[in-house]
Amino acid sequence: MNSNPLAIDVKNLSKSFAGKQVIKDVSIQVPRGKIFGFLGPNGSGKTTTIRLICGLLTANSGSGTCLGYDIFNNSENIRAKTGYMTQKFSFWEDLTIKENIEFVADMYSIKNSQERVEEAIHNLGLKDRENQLAGKLSGGWKQRLALAACILHKPDLLLLDEPTAGVDPKARRDFWDEIHKLAAQGLTVLVSTHYMDEAERCNEIIYIANGQIVTKGTISEVIAASGLYTAVVKGSNLNYLRNTLEKDSRLASVAPFGDSLHVCAQNKEALESAIGPYVNNSEYSWTYETASMEDAFIHFMSQAEKKRKVSK
Repeated sequence: MNSNPLAIDVKNLSKSFAGKQVIKDVSIQVPRGKIFGFLGPNGSGKTTTIRLICGLLTANSGSGTCLGYDIFNNSENIRAKTGYMTQKFSFWEDLTIKENIEFVADMYSIKNSQERVEEAIHNLGLKDRENQLAGKLSGGWKQRLALAACILHKPDLLLLDEPTAGVDPKARRDFWDEIHKLAAQGLTVLVSTHYMDEAERCNEIIYIANGQIVTKGTISEVIAASGLYTAVVKGSNLNYLRNTLEKDSRLASVAPFGDSLHVCAQNKEALESAIGPYVNNSEYSWTYETASMEDAFIHFMSQAEKKRKVSK
């Protein structure tokens, strides 16, 4: 089974609920030991796609394998080798950290369970808190507990559904350090996220909108696929400038970033023409920059929304 270099190889997956198609012709190939991020607006189909891949849901059509198993006929085998960390903390708050992990070990009937429990507690830095009630933990420590429990049975695939929602930046960074260590050991990771800095930590990303893949690839490939040219402007009265430029159909997006605006177009001449009347205005300072991941995300989200409105 492990001789296949692809952990995931699915083609043309489609899924409908109550007659409404939510996933259409999705094809994804993920090498073993890689981290793939799924981005897209709420309701775009990110979580449904991940669940189809690992056999938690059954597609209406399509084909493929996950961890070498057929996703239609061997879903139990896939689930046995998969760890799934949900957005909402789903462990027992009236049990301690150690008791939670021991309970999970019993559920999976893990051999040498006590040794594995101690290993998980040590690897995730939980030793000093192992006797603390889960309900008393901060968001970051709950996250560590959840990750320890999800990988206790040594899965080959880890699914993360908005894993760092509600935790502080340091806890998020520490969490991602752990994820990269696990991937380096051969674990394949699929993560659904809205955070741009998290997307940039993935080996590749897949942008989904309206149940279809809009673009996929490395961060640089996705930014290039957006075709965006970006001008960054700083100065006074940016709200006025923003309101004015947003009405210009030549521009793809106008978005505030801290004390600046990112003004994007899919054509360099169109961008220069749109901002031309303001470039020599002493109120503003302009620079041309490479489009950011967030510029691309805003662009793809805007395009998806326009397409959705047209299709209604």
